[in-house]
Amino acid sequence: MSLFDCVAENLITEAVQRGEFDGLPGSGKPLPRYDDADVPEELRTAYRMLKNAGCMPPELEWRRERLRIEELLEAVADPAERAGLSGRLAVIVTRIENARQGCGLHDTSV
Repeated sequence: MSLFDCVAENLITEAVQRGEFDGLPGSGKPLPRYDDADVPEELRTAYRMLKNAGCMPPELEWRRERLRIEELLEAVADPAERAGLSGRLAVIVTRIENARQGCGLHDTSV
């Protein structure tokens, strides 16, 4: 264990003994699950931190949009509207796939 790890462990242990972690929101409950399957593994921690700070990475926004469009497609009967939604869905799916492959396409303007 490194010196930094030992110092951090000691500080945490002292805080626990003083009761500084008692009564925190969510105490005793399981951690929330995040569906970040579309985010490359090496970026998941950073993206989770951004999400906790109120910022949503583009890949997760695109995934949310994809799910929303898929739900709309199930409910829409108008062929013109379905065609528009299908086109938008194709763009979103392409962005997600490119992000997975590390192409860095983070344009959210479409």
